[in-house]
Amino acid sequence: MGSPYFVPNLMNRVITELNELKPDLVVCTGDFTTFGYRQEFKTAAAYLDRIEAPVHSVPGNHDARNVGYVHFEEVIGPRHWSIDARGIRIVGADSSEPDLDHGQIGRERYDWIRESFSQPADYKIFALHHHLISVPGTGRERNIVYDAGDLLEILITSGVQLVLTGHKHVPYVWKLENLYIVNAGTCASLRLRGHTKPCYNVVEIEGDEVRIFRKFPFGGSTLNAHYSISTGEQKYRELEGLMEGPRPGEALSAERPGESLTAE
Repeated sequence: MGSPYFVPNLMNRVITELNELKPDLVVCTGDFTTFGYRQEFKTAAAYLDRIEAPVHSVPGNHDARNVGYVHFEEVIGPRHWSIDARGIRIVGADSSEPDLDHGQIGRERYDWIRESFSQPADYKIFALHHHLISVPGTGRERNIVYDAGDLLEILITSGVQLVLTGHKHVPYVWKLENLYIVNAGTCASLRLRGHTKPCYNVVEIEGDEVRIFRKFPFGGSTLNAHYSISTGEQKYRELEGLMEGPRPGEALSAERPGESLTAE
């Protein structure tokens, strides 16, 4: 909100698609605003209120500008949270720093993260705004949380299997050991890098299988990753050229991405 690149028509379409999809929940990884002003948060909240599924969010670096983190908690919700849905444990943490583009989780949150993931769960997910590892096409390494190494160790030893991030509007999927790190693009803005398009991620967890799709407002969807929870076997992963057109031979398996996405 508050940016000339924001496209209300895209946001309205995303809300319609989400309500048709009927997900168990929606996780937003930050940057609802441009300058962190209260009216920007109120405008964002008006859109979020139209999403029928439960919405859980963490702030982005823009949301922490001008003491915006105060408005975030009052208008959007808590900056740190943990929830359970169908046996899946999801923990969200604020990685932003007031009036700075870079971020960190901070040592004061480490014990809380460990405790939040201490109980058994069928699947464990962690959400933050800043990158956890480098994403192609996003510029300097300041996009990564300053304490990425410590955080990665905590997440891996806590049995986390999926990390959701945002920040630089570049959709991408990395695998590190048995941890998948999924960066989101921008769903309702034209602040796009390279050949990326407005999009959002859809994570389907069914039995032992996880599929991660990229959904384009007004368009179709592509399969980004497909893997087994129990064995870690990677059945499909798409690598994307961001600064040039599509190149042959980028897929790591022969499985073809789906043309459409249906709710399970």
